[in-house]
Amino acid sequence: MNIWLWVGQIVLAASFILGGLAKVAVPEDKLRGAMPWVDDLSQRAVTGIGVVEVVGGAGVVLPWATGIATILTPVAAVGLALVMVGGFATHLRRAEYGRSLSNVVLFVIAVLVAVGRFT
Repeated sequence: MNIWLWVGQIVLAASFILGGLAKVAVPEDKLRGAMPWVDDLSQRAVTGIGVVEVVGGAGVVLPWATGIATILTPVAAVGLALVMVGGFATHLRRAEYGRSLSNVVLFVIAVLVAVGRFT
């Protein structure tokens, strides 16, 4: 079980850190191709989402790996699950049904990590 939780944590960390860095570092006009929903939000909001994703991605791995404040790992996983709920709602509102699949997959992984690490 521990190995599967680590796999989930690493998948979450990689996905959210990379996606978050893109939202923080790449200008909005260049994000539009891969993330058309950025037109619905200000640059500040997109950057804020990116920061939350980077911090959450680090939070699902670092506390558990270091043994310091390990409660932050499942808390970060819950936070990332909530980010995915928002992403899913955004894609549904924009009728981007194909793009919402990744939100569902990452939501499920985040919930499994949260439950596994809370217990």
